[in-house]
Amino acid sequence: MFELLIIIVVLLVVFGAGKVRSAGSDLGAAVKGFRKAMSGPQRPSNPSSPADPAVNPAGTLPDAEFPEVLAARARQSSKPGA
Repeated sequence: MFELLIIIVVLLVVFGAGKVRSAGSDLGAAVKGFRKAMSGPQRPSNPSSPADPAVNPAGTLPDAEFPEVLAARARQSSKPGA
């Protein structure tokens, strides 16, 4: 217990009371935010499966993040022979 008191005194001397207090409050806010996030709504057990199989029949993720893939599909579908 005596060692902990020495560590606290050294921290106060080195950093000052204001810095130690703000660091403690920042740490408390971080722990509070972590606990809130952990107790939040749970995600589904299988997030990769689509909600509507008609939208994604193969069960793959959509290509919305790849605009070049969407543009290639649009070019293929707009061809008269396709």
